[in-house]
Amino acid sequence: MGILLTADAAATGTAAGGGIIMIIYLVLIFGFMYFIMIRPQKKEQKKIAAMLSTLEIGDSVLTNSGFYGTVIDITDDDVIVEFGNNKNCRIPMQKSAIAQVEKTDAE
Repeated sequence: MGILLTADAAATGTAAGGGIIMIIYLVLIFGFMYFIMIRPQKKEQKKIAAMLSTLEIGDSVLTNSGFYGTVIDITDDDVIVEFGNNKNCRIPMQKSAIAQVEKTDAE
C-alpha cells in the first residue's frame, strides 16, 4: 500500500511538471510566431503607410496591376493616375492599389 501511494505521488508530480513544460512550449511557439510572422508584417504595413502618406502630385507610381503612371490628383483615399503619353487615360483608383512610388526630381 505504501508503494502505491508513493507511485501516485510521483505520477502527480510528473504530471504537474509536464503541464508547466507544455505551457513553456506554447509560450515559446507563440514568441517564435510573433517574431517570424506578425512583427515583419506590421513593419511592412508601416512602410507602405509612410510611402502613401508622402505621395504628391507629379510622382511616378507603379500600380499593383503593373501599370506605370503619374499622379494627377489626390484625395483622402483615392488618386487619379494618368497612364501613358495619351493624356486622355486618367483613371481614379484607391491609394492601396499603389505598389511603388518614385519621386520626381524638383530642380
